Amino acid sequence: MRDNATNKQMNRMENSDMTPRTRPLWCAAVLITMVAPTSQGQEFDLSLENIMRGPELVGSRPQALRGGGFFGGGGPFSWSPDSRYIYFRWEQPGVDTTATVYRVSPREGRPERLDGADPDTILAGPATWSPNGRRALFSIDGDIVLWDGERSRYLTRGPGGESNPVWSADGGTVYFERDGNIMAIELSGVGIRQLTDIRRGDEPRTAQERSEQRAFVAEQERRFFEVIRDGHVERQPWARRAASPDSTKPKPFYPGQNKNVRNMRVTPDGRFVLLTVSEQARNARRLEMPIWITEDGYVDTYTGRTKVGDEQGTSRAAILEVATGEVTFVGDSVGEGERSIVGVDVAPNSRHALLRVETYDDEHRWYVVVDVPSLETRIVHHRHDPAWIGRLLAGTAGFMPDGESVYFGSEQSGWAHLYTVPAKGGEPTALTSGEWEVLNADLSRDGRTWYITANRDGFQEVHLYTLPARGGTLTKVTTAMGRQDVSVSPDGRWLAISHSEANHPPELYVQENRLGRDMRKITESTTEEWRRGPWIKPEIVMIPARDGTDVPARLYRPTANQAPAGQRPAVIFVHGAGYLQNVHNWWSNYYREYMFHHLLASRGYTVLDMDYRGSAGHGRDWRTAIYRHMGGKDLTDQVDGAKWLVETLGVDSTRIGIYGGSYGGFITLMGMFTTPGIFKAGAALRPVTDWAHYNHGYTSNILNEPQVDSLAYQRSSPIYHAEGLQGHLLMAHGMVDDNVLFFDTVRLAQRLIELGKDNWEVAIYPAERHGFQHPSSWADEYRRIFKLFERTLK
Repeated sequence: MRDNATNKQMNRMENSDMTPRTRPLWCAAVLITMVAPTSQGQEFDLSLENIMRGPELVGSRPQALRGGGFFGGGGPFSWSPDSRYIYFRWEQPGVDTTATVYRVSPREGRPERLDGADPDTILAGPATWSPNGRRALFSIDGDIVLWDGERSRYLTRGPGGESNPVWSADGGTVYFERDGNIMAIELSGVGIRQLTDIRRGDEPRTAQERSEQRAFVAEQERRFFEVIRDGHVERQPWARRAASPDSTKPKPFYPGQNKNVRNMRVTPDGRFVLLTVSEQARNARRLEMPIWITEDGYVDTYTGRTKVGDEQGTSRAAILEVATGEVTFVGDSVGEGERSIVGVDVAPNSRHALLRVETYDDEHRWYVVVDVPSLETRIVHHRHDPAWIGRLLAGTAGFMPDGESVYFGSEQSGWAHLYTVPAKGGEPTALTSGEWEVLNADLSRDGRTWYITANRDGFQEVHLYTLPARGGTLTKVTTAMGRQDVSVSPDGRWLAISHSEANHPPELYVQENRLGRDMRKITESTTEEWRRGPWIKPEIVMIPARDGTDVPARLYRPTANQAPAGQRPAVIFVHGAGYLQNVHNWWSNYYREYMFHHLLASRGYTVLDMDYRGSAGHGRDWRTAIYRHMGGKDLTDQVDGAKWLVETLGVDSTRIGIYGGSYGGFITLMGMFTTPGIFKAGAALRPVTDWAHYNHGYTSNILNEPQVDSLAYQRSSPIYHAEGLQGHLLMAHGMVDDNVLFFDTVRLAQRLIELGKDNWEVAIYPAERHGFQHPSSWADEYRRIFKLFERTLK
């Protein structure tokens, strides 16, 4: 690592500008080292090259051994089935050079490093528990493993990949998927049976077609050959007929050309299979992207997604009867127009199946119950949203343990909450309610308790709550400031918690599953160097918007070199992803930007980071406020933030910059193009410049399809407004970005050239995708951003 003097020398800014016409005379800026007092009197190097090192500086959070995730999928950590250990992958600072397997007891002890352990031999992670709750099934490295309460044994072992194990109603049979089919294994030792025979493509010619063709050929033989007519051939040994086909084998099902079967779920009695048949779009045109930096020195090509409005695939749900192989499509009568019909769940009592039907414009969603074997169908819930139905809790739907009630997530109150409804139909019952959102909901093993992750205590906090399965009192279990994502132990006694705060990344904590118990910290993943830094918990402030709404924001006040009131520079950061939350009390995914904002504050900048309209965590109306006009309220929120900085914090209205990536880059462009005089400079990173060229799933929800709603695309796409560019613009883009293609920036650059604009520049990164991977690229990009602000705002 370089010493501070070397870093200062390396980080000097070049005395150059974007064009000779706009190049001012200015002094080279130096990225200074900020001293953070510690008990040892050590310094932290707050330079761009240092803070853009990423995990090498900050460290890497502990992760689940397998099947982990912060929403479902087993939670952030992996439990052993006996609840004795939490297993996780961890790169302990100063010990590991790569992610290594660790375990820890929830009751006591420190993390134990399992040197040389094969993760595929460790029984931990998401489990499917038997009806009596005493045994568990695991899918590990393509095999099904049974834990009987004391020891484990492989039910399958071989090259074929097995997955998605489930129990029969009596616990005597295990169903699982292998090679796209449902198999059954009797635990009594009978062996493996194949329940379905899913083929590819179209069914061969029908029996009638075959019989007609074969009858014609046989008649020819009788007509031409006497040895056939006199029975000579039939009397020969080779003419003996083969044995009758095995009638116990499942009947083949051919989904058709360009179609595949997915989401298979077998009823616990083994009689029926719910499945979804998906058909790929036949005439859609996929984008081709050149790969510039290759091993052999020749340009390669990557084929990616389609554009919004292009032909989309379809899906239909069906019920397959195992005994006969009969396949019946269900749900087709629900709704009108183009719809997606997906199989969701089968009832524990084997009497019902659950479907989700959605229109392609995402304005309607139905949950539909299908009775088996009668196949009677009824709608149990219908949600309509004139904008679009949100995806939060979209995957939260299924049957309650009795099999006669359905649970689902919905925004029908304006906030994402949990509901139940009888399988026979009736009025839904809200299990949760209020102006807050349920982020995730899981039933306990015994089916008596909901474990709910929610922001009930304010948008800036996320905690674990418990709730009786049929509704009742919501009880808060975790209390620490910040965010808690939890994996509950199989016995329900312990919580493995991924806890973070605004100024510290997530760590593993353990807590008894009881209100008021203290959390015990297990890991410290940050480096000693990073912990010497000046990291603050940003203030959360509310910015008054022009429509009377208060917009949440994070505020970083200047820590040094503060100019007199009325002359202070400011920068507004715009988070990406559109539907994402960045104003909260937990660790941000934008942790490099978080550190960059400390650097800006040390140079006298005020930094504002807003949860503008369209952001997550604030309910349905906040989410849909950008319907048919991106760059509308989401942009005016930034402009109102700039006004608040001027009126409240002494910021100079002529010294405000704006920057962000992806959606944040898009907002930056709209700000520079459509709000003259507000932003002196802007850095648009990997920006969407024309929504007609982005993907279908995201864009069509908000703007409809371009061939249907061209006005929405014209007023929402920066390329239509490029003639309004004022101030100084930097665009930065990875050339192998397969999300927002480099193509977007190329098209806008050509537009700016033809408009005769000269106060802009483009930085390209030939080996980077949407999210940069290399510290050198991060440092180069943010050096350019910093240089832009220093030159134009100081």
